[in-house]
Amino acid sequence: MARSPFTLVAAVTAALPGAEVVGARALTSGGDGRFDSAVATLADGRELVIRVASDDATATELAEESLALRALTPGAREMLPFQVPTRIGETRVADARALVTDLVPGFQIDAALIPAGRGAAVSIGEAIAALHALPGSVVRASGLPVRDAGGVRSEIRQLIDRAATTGRVPARLTARWRDAAADDDLWRFETTVTLAGIQAQSFLFEDDPEEGPRVSGVIGWNGLAIGDPAEDLGWLSGAPDAAEDVHVAYVSASPRAVDPALRVRARLHAELEFARWLVHGDDLHRQDIVDDAAGLLESLSDGLRSDDLRVIATYTGGVDSALDVLERTPDTATPAIDTSMQTDAYRPEDLWPDEDDAEAEDDSTAAEEEPSADAASAESDAAPQADPAGEPTQDLTEISAVRGSAHDHRGTEAEGGADVSAPDGRASDLDSAAEAQRAARAALQRWTSSASE
Repeated sequence: MARSPFTLVAAVTAALPGAEVVGARALTSGGDGRFDSAVATLADGRELVIRVASDDATATELAEESLALRALTPGAREMLPFQVPTRIGETRVADARALVTDLVPGFQIDAALIPAGRGAAVSIGEAIAALHALPGSVVRASGLPVRDAGGVRSEIRQLIDRAATTGRVPARLTARWRDAAADDDLWRFETTVTLAGIQAQSFLFEDDPEEGPRVSGVIGWNGLAIGDPAEDLGWLSGAPDAAEDVHVAYVSASPRAVDPALRVRARLHAELEFARWLVHGDDLHRQDIVDDAAGLLESLSDGLRSDDLRVIATYTGGVDSALDVLERTPDTATPAIDTSMQTDAYRPEDLWPDEDDAEAEDDSTAAEEEPSADAASAESDAAPQADPAGEPTQDLTEISAVRGSAHDHRGTEAEGGADVSAPDGRASDLDSAAEAQRAARAALQRWTSSASE
């Protein structure tokens, strides 16, 4: 039975001795009701939030959040462009744990209702980037969880195996998740400070007259840890309008190298939330939860495209890989790119001279002097680098930089800066090589601008 706000705020004085409570009201955001909560108004005008655990699991969450809020020193809080609750104290209401914090004002927006464009979407991306930029010492010094990329990957594999043992996960999903867990390219990332699964309801907004809603505060800090930054982006699967702008704002504001697999792992974490719900119900022997999770997993399996977790994960920046991906990527989102040969106008007689002109040219060529040693040396320096097979090395350095990640160990950069002209300087070979390079770049441009989910 839910406790009344008056009962809850009476316990505030135990967490803050000397506090004079003059008002009480309920606090709810329409959530799952796992906590009893209320707002206490003090005589000095401050407003405090008290939350009381309803079971052992929520009691653990309150203990974790209390530790996390203490870990956020004043210096760490100054690095964040939003407010974070301040821990006031802890107490007990009957036998239940209670946590008291100050009230962070603001309104919430459901994920599905977050609009695209500037305002909420951009502000969320910037807020997450700021969170991920916190120094790792904030977490390590407080004894909070620290996981490297291998640890995150191991936990994912264990979760997949545990969910599969229930017999309620569609085989298609199990194979899909295991393939993703086995893909080395997916798990080369730089760990950051995260909230280990931030949600849309974690963000509080205030209206800006010019920019629209801006993130003014972030709540729900019980998951503070060092881990995979993609975990804090998984919820964007439920925000179809805002997802792209949030990702763009996040990448733009992040000080780290671009993670090409970030969005794929974010989608994987989102899908695995259903597996966690299934495992949770199975551990509690709650058939209603198990059935609910199984139904969600069936719907997820029915609605998936075959390559959602595979296309980007297998892309390594090479031309062949990009063109292979393009065969499976709709091209209606971008205008067609003209990769036809573009040459200057010409006169036919310039290409096919008559016999008199040919004979005159031969006589003129024969009369020319042998090239000097300096000219021969200069011509040799201008010759292209050739591969062992004798073909010129094509300059694809701009293409190899598309990934932009400092953690790419696949060695996909092209050698070179070599001239693409043929060894004998024939114009047709030069145009062909240049055209191939331009077409490859155009293909990559289409790939990077296409939808990735």
